[in-house]
Amino acid sequence: MKNIAILGSTGSIGTQALDVIRANPGLYKVVVLTAHANTALLIEQTLEFLPEMVVISDESKYNVLKSALSSTTVKVLAGEAALCEAAALSSSDIVLTALMGAVGLRPTIAAIEAKKTIALANKETLVVAGELVTRLAAEHGVKIIPVDSEHSAIYQCLVGEGLDTIEKIYITASGGPFRGKDRTFLADVTKEQALKHPNWVMGAKITIDSASLMNKGLEVIEARWLFNLEVSQIDVIVHPQSIIHSLVQFNDGSIKAQLGLPDMKLPIHYAMAFPERIESKFPRFNFLDYPELTFYKADMDTFRNLGLAYSALERGGNMPCIINAANEIVVDAFLHDQISFLGMSDVIEQCMSDLPFIQEPSLNNYLETDQLTRIFALQLVTKKHLAI
Repeated sequence: MKNIAILGSTGSIGTQALDVIRANPGLYKVVVLTAHANTALLIEQTLEFLPEMVVISDESKYNVLKSALSSTTVKVLAGEAALCEAAALSSSDIVLTALMGAVGLRPTIAAIEAKKTIALANKETLVVAGELVTRLAAEHGVKIIPVDSEHSAIYQCLVGEGLDTIEKIYITASGGPFRGKDRTFLADVTKEQALKHPNWVMGAKITIDSASLMNKGLEVIEARWLFNLEVSQIDVIVHPQSIIHSLVQFNDGSIKAQLGLPDMKLPIHYAMAFPERIESKFPRFNFLDYPELTFYKADMDTFRNLGLAYSALERGGNMPCIINAANEIVVDAFLHDQISFLGMSDVIEQCMSDLPFIQEPSLNNYLETDQLTRIFALQLVTKKHLAI
């Protein structure tokens, strides 16, 4: 029995993780659940799983949550500091970090310092402060097991292999709803169009990132730190069927790939069960259902966010932190009809150009950069919105 803390239990990854736990009641026990503001679902989850602790990060929701759970023995907390306390809870074995955005950084660090195994679904943690987080994990002897389908695929391909044998990795991209479209088409696309992902069911933010290919840019940055790679060793290829989740090419020329149906429960189950493989009842992939698996070069001229992410990674320092924070602001603005699809890249690029660059940032530098970028990006979005 493994004790699981789920940070972000009401989001897409968190709810699917609870589905995995429901299907394996003898393997996992929930000891922590947290949410940002979805009090109703958090209450429902808490009454079902009766964890030791629940946290609502929106402190205005605390009284409602506390009152609803007054008949239980569950400890109820609120706020960002409480997220860190929950991440370090002594009884947990695995901390699944499924928080959305840079807010996941501090709780992940708290879990690492408490020597918890990390099942990482919050890619922004490594995008914002990958060098710091991986160094702390090494110092505390903590294993970080990726939950993103692409990084889980790479991780699985590397079992039994040395990192020094990697020649190149290929992160696959579905291409999203706008694969093959040009900039003229993209100039007028709506959020409704962008949210119609052809293969995956995900939250709104990551679905927009998929449409702009920023999700692949963030995954490139994450892979650099997870697998200790050079930028030149990481490539992105478009694979519309989303069956091959990623590939690793080794120094002898051979390639390993991990295949499966597009279902996030598979990498979640793998991360929580590691190092074992536990039988599941998930649907099986059948080659005859997919007689053609196709691949294309990623179009970084049309989808500029991917190129911007590579540039940020090559620059290093706090530049990936800037691109992540700016992207969170512009995606939210796009979802609220305050900026165009192509305008998102313009704001991100200006943030990278105009904000202070720090070559060797501390944790405080990362946090300050994150806040400064959000303020500046929001100002740029407001100017663009007023100019429409």
